[in-house]
Amino acid sequence: MLLAARSNCTCLSRSQENSLELQELKQVNWNFQSGISRLSYGPQYLQREDFTVVVQPFFQNTLVPLNSRGGADLTFFSEDCFHFSERGHAEMAIALWNNMLEPVGQKTTSNNFTHSRTKLRCPSPESPYLHTLRNSQLLQDRSEADPSVLSWAMPVAAGGGLVLGVGTMMVWRAVRGRQQETPPMSLNTMSF
Repeated sequence: MLLAARSNCTCLSRSQENSLELQELKQVNWNFQSGISRLSYGPQYLQREDFTVVVQPFFQNTLVPLNSRGGADLTFFSEDCFHFSERGHAEMAIALWNNMLEPVGQKTTSNNFTHSRTKLRCPSPESPYLHTLRNSQLLQDRSEADPSVLSWAMPVAAGGGLVLGVGTMMVWRAVRGRQQETPPMSLNTMSF
C-alpha cells in the first residue's frame, strides 16, 4: 500500500509544498474554516439554551505528520491520500474529544500526531461537561462589552462612511472635470 500511496500522493511531497494547487487548497480550507466559525457565532445559536454549535479547531493549524526521514508519514492516510487511515482516524478522534473538553476561546488548534493514548483527556470535577459558548463564560463577557462598543462604534462608522463618500465624490468630480477641460488630441491638429 505504501508504494501505491507514494505514487498517488504527489501533493504530500516536499517538492510540492509551494505549488499553486496546494496554495489554492489552503485558501479554500481557510475560507471554509472561517465561514464555519462565523456561522457558529450566529444569533440563531446564541439565543438558544437547548442547542448550540461549537467549532472544534483541533485541525486548524495542523501540519502533515512527518516520518523519521522528514517526509510525509503516509501511514496516517489511506491510499487515496485524502481520507485518513485507521491510525489517522484514531489521532483525529483523540484531538476532537480533547477539543470538546476545552473551553471556547482556549481550544487547541493543532494536532501533534504522537499516536499516544496518554494524551486522551477526561472531564474534570470542576467541569464535567462538554464546553460551549454559554458554559465557557464568553457570552457574559460579550454582553457586558456590547453596550460600550455600540455607544461609540455606530457614530464613528457613520461619520467615517460619510467622510469617505464625500471624499470619493470630490476626487471623482475633479478627475471628470479635468477630462472635460482637456480635449482629446487628434492627428489633424498635431504638427511635427
